[in-house]
Amino acid sequence: MLDRRQVLASLGTMALTAIASRALWAAAPLKIDDSSALLVIDVQNCFLPGGSLAVKDGDQVVPVINRLAKGFANVVMTQDWHTAGHVSFASSHAGKKPFETIDLSYGKQVLWPDHCVQGTDGASLSKDLSIPQAELVIRKGYHKDVDSYSAFTEADGKTTTGLAAYLKARKLQRLFIAGLATDFCVAWTAMDARKAGFEAYVVEDGCRGIDTQGSLAKAWADMAKAGVKRIQSSDIAV
Repeated sequence: MLDRRQVLASLGTMALTAIASRALWAAAPLKIDDSSALLVIDVQNCFLPGGSLAVKDGDQVVPVINRLAKGFANVVMTQDWHTAGHVSFASSHAGKKPFETIDLSYGKQVLWPDHCVQGTDGASLSKDLSIPQAELVIRKGYHKDVDSYSAFTEADGKTTTGLAAYLKARKLQRLFIAGLATDFCVAWTAMDARKAGFEAYVVEDGCRGIDTQGSLAKAWADMAKAGVKRIQSSDIAV
């Protein structure tokens, strides 16, 4: 019959084994398979240093994304593609300034500096991106009276881009998301991915945020609640 010391030793060994197993599981790299796709969100000149809506250190996502993309056969990219005088521009509303909010028919709208206007250099994807195998570019925000952060659904919550249907037709279920900006287009894309039934991983070091009025912390909290997984590029086996 085991004495108390033997029981405690046995329990201790079991606990250490369980901890070690969890550590090994957590450290196991995520493997890219035929059901995986990389979504590269809005890496455009307007969001890069010198742009009209520059995200701090936004250019630093480019080498991370380029390195990641080499491991993905399936890549989708997005572009903000606004009309001149778009409803999301502060300049379209008398007396309003960038980063103020207004109420529109579909809810609260943050007002932005003019950015990513169709056909301008600012709307172009970064020339430093190197993803020749990208199969699709989704343009969004081209309806003048509604903004569109998500790659899946515009800000009215009902107008779709067709991305979900495309991914499902291709049998792509595991989505790895990187780009600009973490707290807006990346977060909205990730949460809409979950709503559409996809696995969603946001690659934190492949993103940068705007972080206006606590928006970055809120975005991470909202994504966690939606079941989005927060990872680093080093967690992916490429």
